[in-house]
Amino acid sequence: MNVLMIAHFCGKLDGGNNRFLYLAKLLSKDNDVELITSDFFHEFKKHRNQSADSHSLPYKVTMLHESGYPKNVCLKRLSSHKEFAKNLAKYLEKREKPDVVYCAVPSLDAAKTAAKYCQKNDVRFIVDVQDLWPEAFQMVFNVPVLSNILFSPMARKANYAYAAADEVIAVSKTYVNRAIRVNKKCKNPLVVYLGTDKDYFDECAAAAAPTSNDELLTRLIDNLKNGDGKIRLAYIGTLGSSYDLTTVFSAMRKLDKSILDNIEFVVMGDGPKRSEFEASAVGLPVVFTGNLAYPEMVWILTRCNIAINPIKKGAAASIINKHMDYAMAGLPVISTQESEEYRSLVEEYCCGINCECENADEVAAAITELCTDRDKAVELGRNSRRMGEELFDRKQAYQKIADAICVTTEEKR
Repeated sequence: MNVLMIAHFCGKLDGGNNRFLYLAKLLSKDNDVELITSDFFHEFKKHRNQSADSHSLPYKVTMLHESGYPKNVCLKRLSSHKEFAKNLAKYLEKREKPDVVYCAVPSLDAAKTAAKYCQKNDVRFIVDVQDLWPEAFQMVFNVPVLSNILFSPMARKANYAYAAADEVIAVSKTYVNRAIRVNKKCKNPLVVYLGTDKDYFDECAAAAAPTSNDELLTRLIDNLKNGDGKIRLAYIGTLGSSYDLTTVFSAMRKLDKSILDNIEFVVMGDGPKRSEFEASAVGLPVVFTGNLAYPEMVWILTRCNIAINPIKKGAAASIINKHMDYAMAGLPVISTQESEEYRSLVEEYCCGINCECENADEVAAAITELCTDRDKAVELGRNSRRMGEELFDRKQAYQKIADAICVTTEEKR
């Protein structure tokens, strides 16, 4: 089968833990697979080294040009996405007609372009909803009435792509429900969490200690390797508007000195609010590592004691990448996320403590509880790992996506 995958945001093509690279490799065992992505690296806001990024892969990678943008939320990003979509349309018209198009949403311009192509050429079209746009943007720019007017074109594009899909896949029930509100064709939408490869995760965790040229990171690794008696809180992911590290810092300032002196908060990741977060954390035992390679991140994460999931009020996020890694690391989680889907999982598996969003007092109480009752923390951590193995292991879950993609058009009809 000729499978065309379109994933505007793909991360590093020669490594990492990306959903689409994993699926492309899985599908390429029995199919002719091409992955279309951008030549602009969203995470680092720079263009890719095309010759170095895609060598020795078992599937074809096509990088289409876009000009790029300096920030996640800016007008230049919208124009860059439109440029990518135009180049996608040109490429699709000259490419051999595929049997199926599997398209990540967002971006919305690319998804709408792919939907139009599939309708015109009678090609089976599958969407995989990774995030809710424009809902995520509206959280950053939330002005009553004006926001709805400003983002209505994006909402129309999203609705067009969702409605055109023959099959709907998403990373959470919340996202599936959004798509099928406007889709009348898909009778059995599929929820497959982002997940991680359990075997690879455990291999990274068991590896030798990473090395670094950064003095601060080297000190952290040495302390973790040799043991210094500290209880470590961990955060992984983007340092952006959806994440409420400020409440965590406020909670730390409310802790008894005996607890504060015995903890360290390890923040792994980078993003537009890093400087602001660093300023908020002055005087606290907080280490900002910046972006890490996935194996480094896993090695450090699995040697921490408590995971922090600080999501801002009104965020569109549901089940996200950090949830998988926290669970697979076997860490109890302290979460401020409003999403009922994730809160329900925390309660069902008894793997952490749900706090009220932006409530520093509740977060401080949760930190205190898990730092003073280590038996409970260990028990919640075991439950967290069980959740990871049952829900988030890609080897099990992603085969469902591969099976959905590889059903032939004739079988579907």
